Amino acid sequence: MNNITKLENVFQRVDTMFQACHDNLIPVADISFDDLDTIKIAGSVHPLKPIAQRSIAWRLGIPFNYLRKCPSEIQSVQMNYWIESEKNDDLFFRFDGNSVRAIFTPKYKPVDNMDVILEIYGMGYRPETQVQCHQDEEFMSLSIMDGEKVFEINGDRFRPGVSISNSELGLASLSVSAFILRLICTNGMVSKTELSASYRHVSTKILNEFPLILDKVSVELGRQRHQIGLSMESPVDDPMKTIESFNRQFGLNEDERKAVEWALPQEAGVTMFAVFNSYTRAAQFKGLSAESSYKLQSVGGNVLGMLN
Repeated sequence: MNNITKLENVFQRVDTMFQACHDNLIPVADISFDDLDTIKIAGSVHPLKPIAQRSIAWRLGIPFNYLRKCPSEIQSVQMNYWIESEKNDDLFFRFDGNSVRAIFTPKYKPVDNMDVILEIYGMGYRPETQVQCHQDEEFMSLSIMDGEKVFEINGDRFRPGVSISNSELGLASLSVSAFILRLICTNGMVSKTELSASYRHVSTKILNEFPLILDKVSVELGRQRHQIGLSMESPVDDPMKTIESFNRQFGLNEDERKAVEWALPQEAGVTMFAVFNSYTRAAQFKGLSAESSYKLQSVGGNVLGMLN
């Protein structure tokens, strides 16, 4: 459940998952619909994966939840009518075999998970480098630990590093942030500091800037070390009530809330240290999407970042 592995294992997993993936520019004139579940491209039928369904509904200006509830014949009428208003001559399609996994404008510049891993290798990281990874078809977060910078606070040991997140399907920008792993329980915290970097998929320059960005992000680790110590000394009268407030503030969905409820008893305590660790432990909850695991790690980092 702790998702600790080697970089080479992540490489192999990415390579296996996306062997059948490919991209094409599709003329809008060739697109038609029988329903929300499929798309016709020059008469050939292709299944639409969930993200593709949401992205095409957004492009057509039709609320997804409304469209999902409509009968297939109404879906067809609505979608075929509004595709006529598309301003681009072509749309950028990402395929997994015969299925469409996402749809974008031609301006979209894909940064694939494999591109990220190869860039990491190019910076000198070895296949046996220890990482924490949350990954599925929609999202990947990859955190690289620095084995030479382990530090200790009140008997608790931590290993700093950097976290890289990416979505090939447009769920999030390519992002680089500071990362800290708590060794006793392998809770991982992602910290969105002022030196974090995030790039929309309209340019691939992020890959060329990786070394500089990683150096900048690592500067924040000293401040985070101070905040962790402060959190151990910051009492909380009602941890559950505090967590419920943060759940609302950060917009946690039902699955993410259940994960935090599962984690709280394992991080028993009445300090902010227990509160932010409840979020980082929740990222290990079985069945969460990779995006939700990363979000919970980030919420933990945001909660810690509130301490001065």
